[in-house]
Amino acid sequence: MSRGSDRMNQPGRNLHFQHCLLLSSDYSAAMKVTKLLHTRYRLNDLDASVRFYREVLGLEEIRRNKSPRGSELVFLKAPESDEQIELCHFPNSGPVQVQPDLTHLAFEVDSLEEFGKHLTKLGHKYSDGPTYKENGGGFAFIDAPEGYEIELIQCPRELGKASSY
Repeated sequence: MSRGSDRMNQPGRNLHFQHCLLLSSDYSAAMKVTKLLHTRYRLNDLDASVRFYREVLGLEEIRRNKSPRGSELVFLKAPESDEQIELCHFPNSGPVQVQPDLTHLAFEVDSLEEFGKHLTKLGHKYSDGPTYKENGGGFAFIDAPEGYEIELIQCPRELGKASSY
């Protein structure tokens, strides 16, 4: 038997260990994240992506800065959201190759039909959809310049904003 297991078998030692587990589980229940601040997408062409997110999706640029390791960062947000998207250009880590169906961002739109017209005016089109449901909700996808998917969601008329589509 190892010395560590001898210590665990001492009278009262196992009880202390169980108490620590209870305390740590209480601690982890009390310690939690409070809100999502941003999501990072690494890119090869920062300028093309910023232009897309601003001109096509209408996101607002919040700030730009360079990280201590040399990454060029641009933070954007949708008009009615607190969460931000961090676009990151860091050539030293190699080229970005976005895998299909790896991740996507989802944004609410008032009308998929009207947003589709907006896309056409800008020389873009949906890559998938739109797909409508009986309740008036629907969704469609467009590809960002680097290949990240963007889902656009039209919420059901009767349920209103921030509801299931």
